[in-house]
Amino acid sequence: MCVNIEIMPLFRITVKTAKNSNGIRIEKGMSVEVVTSSTSSNPLTTNGGQLVADAFMRIYGIDAKKAGILSTVYLDVQRIG
Repeated sequence: MCVNIEIMPLFRITVKTAKNSNGIRIEKGMSVEVVTSSTSSNPLTTNGGQLVADAFMRIYGIDAKKAGILSTVYLDVQRIG
């Protein structure tokens, strides 16, 4: 019996610089980890960064979309797995 195992990449997204925007404070060094279903996709550019936004909401209670940080200007994306 042959089993295909699909490996889903893990990304760490880290805030590069502190920011105050729309009443939301983002601190340098805050980070979240997300798993994507595509091996070549950047979680910031896939589906409008929804996975990243969901992770920031889940971990910090921060609305990353409202804060306007869903870009590589504010976030560093590293594939870690």
